[in-house]
Amino acid sequence: MLTIRPTYHRTHRLLTLLAATLAGTLLCASAARASDLVISGGGYGHGVGMSQEGALGYAEHGFSYQQILAHYYTGTSIGTAPAGAQVRVLMGGKVRKIALDTYVRGVVSAEVSASWPLAALEAQAVASRTYALTAHAGGTRFDVYADTRSQVYRGVAAQTPQTDAAVAATAGQIVTYQGRPAVTYFFASSGGRTENIESSFTGSQPQPWLRGVVDQYERGDLHAWKVAMSFAAAASRLHGLLRGSFQGIEVVQRGFSPRIVSAYVLGSGGRTLVGGGELAVRLGLYSAWAYFSTREGQSVKPQPDRSGWSPLASPAPAAAPGAPSTSQGGGASAPPAEASAASASGGNGSSPADGTATGTGGAVAASGGTQAPS
Repeated sequence: MLTIRPTYHRTHRLLTLLAATLAGTLLCASAARASDLVISGGGYGHGVGMSQEGALGYAEHGFSYQQILAHYYTGTSIGTAPAGAQVRVLMGGKVRKIALDTYVRGVVSAEVSASWPLAALEAQAVASRTYALTAHAGGTRFDVYADTRSQVYRGVAAQTPQTDAAVAATAGQIVTYQGRPAVTYFFASSGGRTENIESSFTGSQPQPWLRGVVDQYERGDLHAWKVAMSFAAAASRLHGLLRGSFQGIEVVQRGFSPRIVSAYVLGSGGRTLVGGGELAVRLGLYSAWAYFSTREGQSVKPQPDRSGWSPLASPAPAAAPGAPSTSQGGGASAPPAEASAASASGGNGSSPADGTATGTGGAVAASGGTQAPS
């Protein structure tokens, strides 16, 4: 299954991805072309579970790590990991057994900035601890990869006083649903809404704690983005899906957020149905939250979109600090009733919308930090 890699090592990754996107855009701009594909979108990653930038926003507004986790993982509680739990980590082709909290000390600052508020670091610590116990990336052989296919582990090199304090303050704590450990996917930036797991990870069954929610305090660097590429570049990236010459993209269905669930690649010889995650990876997008237009000279024309969503839709305005909303995400292609203002434009291990935490597909696709279902 195609995946988006989630992990979020902020500065280095963002600069790398932005440089790749700019280079691709400049190359397209320098070439003679009749038409460009213009794409505006929001967020960075698969959109399932906890938004790391959103958790930062909640922490900055005074929310505790318990409130942050309850917001992103609907209906969950805080439980306790088994005594003496260890994590089997695949590193350099060898499996190492590491005590659970020692492992988490080597993860938190590899996933988010150690300068973030304590509540955001604590939320990351609990999510990473829980994910380590539930990932089973290697079946009976190992639990997690040491990279973005699961969540980044850097051992002692990642330990800082701030993140060690967050791990100590939450020692042994995990996210549970009805008394059992819950898989805690996370990703970098939501764009304003997270997504239902079945709408982002193709073939996944709905899970009651992995429902889309409004992410009112997320304002990361990739909250909104915009890229453009020539039709020739788009056709090259969509090789194997395209019938004839490239004519555009028609969106069929979106999820609780505007992330694409399914769309048609339009060609002169017919159309091909593709999932939103694969489309994002092929085109090198930050996420499947994408709207398409074509540009010829000074004329820009929206591509067909049957989802019912408008590119002007935005989440509800930020609420005053209090208990964060835990309202469950809606069905697959329900546009938000509260939409009004203009919105975006311009992990967990192998997760499905890209290739896991980091981008794939040339310019940018990416996502948060946990292995997604395959």
